[in-house]
Amino acid sequence: MATSQPLPPLPPPKWVVELNSPLPRPSASTSSIPDPPGFSRKTGGKNRAEKSSTSSITSNTSKPAETDTLKLKKAWEIAIAPSKSIPMNGIMMYMSGNTLQIFSIMMVFMLFKGPIQGLINTNAVFAKFESETLRGKLLGVKAVYVLVQFALLGLGVWKVNAMGLLPTTRSDWLAWESERQPHETSYFAFG
Repeated sequence: MATSQPLPPLPPPKWVVELNSPLPRPSASTSSIPDPPGFSRKTGGKNRAEKSSTSSITSNTSKPAETDTLKLKKAWEIAIAPSKSIPMNGIMMYMSGNTLQIFSIMMVFMLFKGPIQGLINTNAVFAKFESETLRGKLLGVKAVYVLVQFALLGLGVWKVNAMGLLPTTRSDWLAWESERQPHETSYFAFG
């Protein structure tokens, strides 16, 4: 009986060996290709992630004024963002017609729902931008945000009025009107 002996392991393929062993670095004098802008050979072994994390730490600690400026700019972007939907909503409300249909009712519901939720969540939207230095400036940003939400609500009120759902005419209040009592009466006479 012959016993089978285990075979020795096969050597790894050439591509695995090349992948695991780094290529030799060319010397600066032998390379004809210039270094890209911003690259420095003096950094040693630091990679891009380490550089960016250290630079972001230093930029955050050394320049709080720039951080406040960026926060204020982002707050203004958020405050003005709902105004970009006013023209689109206006065209959609105009095109949906003035009749009472499920489509136009759903459109009006969505037009009221968004601004009401925005008004309720105003402080929560701008909570991440709150700081002692920005408190006064954020009041103006919040006021613009609230005005834009009221403009969207005004668009909804216009649409509801165009559909005839707002009681704005005298005939809408006939139940509360009393009958007129004439001061004089006249009768037709033949004669």
